[in-house]
Amino acid sequence: MSYRGSCLCGKVTYEIDEFLPGVAHCHCSMCRKFHGAAFATIASVAADQFHWLTGEADLQGYTAPNGTTRTFCRHCGSSLRFHSPRAPQDEVEIALGTLDDDCPVKPSAHIFVASGASWTELHDPLPRFSAGRNSDRI
Repeated sequence: MSYRGSCLCGKVTYEIDEFLPGVAHCHCSMCRKFHGAAFATIASVAADQFHWLTGEADLQGYTAPNGTTRTFCRHCGSSLRFHSPRAPQDEVEIALGTLDDDCPVKPSAHIFVASGASWTELHDPLPRFSAGRNSDRI
């Protein structure tokens, strides 16, 4: 089964064949600013399991100071895909909120909680990490 997603204006669409483990709510300041929210929910996908269907020419990329390339629709600004230099070269992350279909994955952690928004309170039982999943638990 595959899963489809799109940007807000619908010019860019994509398909995922299979998800990797490691869905997380990321609270880092860059994700907060990029998504305009308290955190971003991101899922990992093998690069060869991710396919742009339409609108690839409508994509814009921004490389953040930490080297992560964030890809978004240049028309509506929807954040779609990310690649971190710390991640394996053959993996990408997607903004789970851009999926059009229900998907089988669920977040399993909160990451970068130490840099999270002061106005957010977490009440779920997911593990919380100060930075990435290999950092100290909070």
